[in-house]
Amino acid sequence: MLPRRVERHISLGMLVMCAVFCFAFAHPVAAQAGEPPYFAIRNARIVPVSGPVLENGTVVMSRGLIAAVGREVAIPAEALIIEGQGLTVYPGLIDAFTDLGLAIAPTSNPSPLSGAEAQRTATISRGPEDRPGTTPWRDAADELQPDDKRFESWRNAGFTTAVTAPHGGIFPGQAAIIDLAGERAGNLVVGAAVAVPVTLEPNRGFGNFPDSLMGVLAYVHQVWLDASWYSQADTMYEKHPTGLARPAYDRSGKVLARALRDNELVLIPANTRNQLLRAVDFPERWKVRGAIYGAQQAYELADSIGAKKLPVLVNLKWPEKEKDADPAAEESLRTLRFRDRAPSSPAALAKAGVKFAFYSGGITVPKDILKAAKKSIDAGLAPEVALRAFTLSAAEIFGVITRLGSIEPGKIANLVVTDGNLFEEKTKIKMVFVDGRKFEVHEPPTPENPPKGDISGKWKLSYTTPDGPEEGIADLAMESDGSVSGSFTSKRGDATISSGSVSGDKFNFKISLAIEGEPTEITLSGTFEKNMMKGTIRVSGLVIDFTGSRPGSSRSAAEN
Repeated sequence: MLPRRVERHISLGMLVMCAVFCFAFAHPVAAQAGEPPYFAIRNARIVPVSGPVLENGTVVMSRGLIAAVGREVAIPAEALIIEGQGLTVYPGLIDAFTDLGLAIAPTSNPSPLSGAEAQRTATISRGPEDRPGTTPWRDAADELQPDDKRFESWRNAGFTTAVTAPHGGIFPGQAAIIDLAGERAGNLVVGAAVAVPVTLEPNRGFGNFPDSLMGVLAYVHQVWLDASWYSQADTMYEKHPTGLARPAYDRSGKVLARALRDNELVLIPANTRNQLLRAVDFPERWKVRGAIYGAQQAYELADSIGAKKLPVLVNLKWPEKEKDADPAAEESLRTLRFRDRAPSSPAALAKAGVKFAFYSGGITVPKDILKAAKKSIDAGLAPEVALRAFTLSAAEIFGVITRLGSIEPGKIANLVVTDGNLFEEKTKIKMVFVDGRKFEVHEPPTPENPPKGDISGKWKLSYTTPDGPEEGIADLAMESDGSVSGSFTSKRGDATISSGSVSGDKFNFKISLAIEGEPTEITLSGTFEKNMMKGTIRVSGLVIDFTGSRPGSSRSAAEN
């Protein structure tokens, strides 16, 4: 038996250790990167979204949370104070449907199957385990890559939060809400399994089921019926197993049955008038809590959507003419009308009382997201409603309104600080806070010399990797100051240009691609002249030469 004094010392020591352990886990943000535990932005214009604008107000952040908001609030002595004169503070913006933080799936055709794989693929489907394109057990929260290079560019555009989901298939997996900063994947997650996205894309290729829209609709309807049956059968068997044949384990059915039981949000694609006409009836038919994503032609059906009380995620990648399309080619009146009126859909939804949020869709340059929203404002949407679509409405649709979407005490300290109105083109984002961590937004360096030409447009690049000859398409957009943005597409996947510039006849830009499952930074640099370019690709210690030409140029035509 231990002496009483030793017992007392052990008890005190254990209490101290427990206190330290609990403190560390209750306040994970405070221990990150030596950040101060308190911040205060004072004498700023504060736009809380959930209430009236506050002039000359102060926001205090404490250990990753908003501690106080108002004109007369106490600032802790140890707080780092930011003088807010001339600054406006908004809630951090939410991109309501993305794949941020997830490995980017290749867009090209997969490599040929081996004989055994081809035989398995050709096998006739015999049950739930053979369901095509159905992987709802995948949860974005389990596949996050915290070093995704896109996080920084989205933060620089004012985004602190995203709803991210796996892609590929009819039931690709479950969406998660993440904050766009953190050393570990677990630090990113605000909410896991917040929605079940559905696509209605047929499986293309000979012998693939379902290979038509009608087939996909029938298949999805049957999957929900199976999930409902599985839920009832499994519950019944668990309560009274004696004398009952046990139901076969069905991984898809189990996950979707839980989604039905928990009333999880189901995301339904519908962009055009006919698609929207079908989609408004799907939640009732499938017996799910649904939301529509896409909705660019909602200007024609906003009242029908409002009557069903369906929330909507609006794709901000407005329809536009292909950059390389034949300028002399005639386009239908329907196409032209759709392109012209699509940005008016948010205003129509707002008038019909529909709750909606914005998502980036196919926009690869995050600074263009707010520009796209500005088109909706120019088409009649009130600026305060546009802001709400990026903040509080998105949080409400995905069930995290008590944590995100507005500047209120107790909510996560996600803020964006600007030097003016968020939707004005000249406004600059000065800093963002994610979970109470401060990130400065730095302007890209100005090129030393003015550009000797415009590098904008699509370029076909040819190069030889250790795996053999390959090609990629760089879709570039150059500003007047020589800064470059855009995207890069190859058989290895799609990537957004994180930084780029043109100085004289020289260019340089960086992308990030998943190589062997790991996000990898790649630098392309070289020289260009009219429709030709050449240079090097630097990746993981390798230096690879490449040549490039604009599709349709004389060299490109000769190669074809």
